[in-house]
Amino acid sequence: MPESEMTGNLFLLTNTAATPAPDEEKVKAEAQLVERATEGDEEAFNEIYKIFAPMVHGIVLARVPRDEAADVVQEVFLSAYKNLHTLRDKNALGAWLAMIARNRATEFYRQAKPTEELPEEIGGKHDSKTEAREILTAIRHLPETYKETLILRLVEGMTGQEIAERCGLTPESVRVNLHRGMKILRRRLGIAE
Repeated sequence: MPESEMTGNLFLLTNTAATPAPDEEKVKAEAQLVERATEGDEEAFNEIYKIFAPMVHGIVLARVPRDEAADVVQEVFLSAYKNLHTLRDKNALGAWLAMIARNRATEFYRQAKPTEELPEEIGGKHDSKTEAREILTAIRHLPETYKETLILRLVEGMTGQEIAERCGLTPESVRVNLHRGMKILRRRLGIAE
């Protein structure tokens, strides 16, 4: 039998279905983490926190004042820890945490006491922190679909693929949201394209 026929037959013998795709492995690993954490494994929940904290922080930061974001993130993970057993689809952990984060941010404003911001004239110098605040404020005033992905990308440093995987979105929709959001943001900040 010629060598090309032998190698062709070898490919027929390999079972490609036995080796899961990298995305499937990641989903299975997350489901296993959820299972372990549900059974009381604190190390598994710590791993969940490490994986999803940047996403949750970005979602919260898009909605609440920067000084309050860390507290709201902690509330999100505390709620997730207490309610992990209610998660129906263990492969949808990222989307579930994103939903909790959005709800907690909304709840923040229901519970918040009214405050008054100081006028900008009192602030003094115009430095990089002031510029960062202006940009963050501009992002927060973008349509809902764009501000979250922009915060996750620009503030949290997540890639488009990471945003898609952790938030339960398609990479294409993340790419479109980032492109359109940046276009609107540039226009609002007066930056020429």
